[in-house]
Amino acid sequence: MNDRHPDDRRPNTLLITGAGRGIGAATALAAARLGHDIVLNYARDEQAARAVAESIRAMGRRAAVIQADVGRSEDVRRMFAAIDAEAGPLLGLVNNAGITGPIGPFMDTTEATIERVFRVNVLGAMQCAREALTHFRRHGTRGVIVNVSSVAARTGSPGEYVHYAASKAALEAFTLGLAREAAAEGIRVCGVAPGSTLTDIHAAAGEPDRPARVAPRIPLGRLAEPAEIAAAIVWLASPAASYVTGTTLACAGGL
Repeated sequence: MNDRHPDDRRPNTLLITGAGRGIGAATALAAARLGHDIVLNYARDEQAARAVAESIRAMGRRAAVIQADVGRSEDVRRMFAAIDAEAGPLLGLVNNAGITGPIGPFMDTTEATIERVFRVNVLGAMQCAREALTHFRRHGTRGVIVNVSSVAARTGSPGEYVHYAASKAALEAFTLGLAREAAAEGIRVCGVAPGSTLTDIHAAAGEPDRPARVAPRIPLGRLAEPAEIAAAIVWLASPAASYVTGTTLACAGGL
C-alpha cells in the first residue's frame, strides 16, 4: 500500500484503540505489514499490547504503546497529548475498543453494564474522534477515521446483548453524520461491521462456546478470523478507498 497521496505527503502512523488483542491486534499487524507505524492503545493488558508492539518492530516499523481507558474522557485527552509528544502526526484513527457486557436477556442487563457499554463503545469513540479531528486540523492532515461497529447494529442481538447492538447502531449513525460533516476538509470517516469473530470477546461475555452455537446461522458457515476483519479496516484506511466515506462495510459472512 502506498501511503503517499500523489499531491499530499501525509503522515504514516495509525492509532488503534484496543490494540492488544483480537481485531485490534490483527489490524495493527496488518497495517504494519503494509508500511504503517502504529500507536497501540490498551486499557488493561499491557503485556499483550507490548507483545504486539515487539512484532511490529520486528517488521522494521515503529510502535508506541499508550495506556488509556477510552471510556474516560480524561484518559483520551492524555493519550492524544502523549501521541503529539511521542509519535507525531497521525494519518488515521481506528476506533476498535469495545465491550459487550454479559450475554443475556435485556431485562437481566444491569444499568451499570448499559452505561459502561455506551461509555466505551459510543462516548469513547466520539471523544477519540473529536481529539483526532483536532489533531488532523492542527497538523493539516487529510486523515481518516475507521469505526469498528458490529453486525449486531442490524440484527439487534435479541436474547444476547440488545444494549450492545444499540451502542453499535449509535456508532454507525455517528459515522455517517461525522463523515458528511468532515468531508469538506478531505477527512474521511468510515466503519466496518464485523460479524461474529474468533476472539476472546465471547469468553469475556460469559459464553466461551458461543462460536460453535452461532456458526450455523452464518451463510458462510463459520466465524471470521480477526485477520479477515483487519483486512477490511486497513483497506478503508488506505488511499485505495479514497472516495469512500460515510459507509459502514459489513464483513459478516453474509449476514
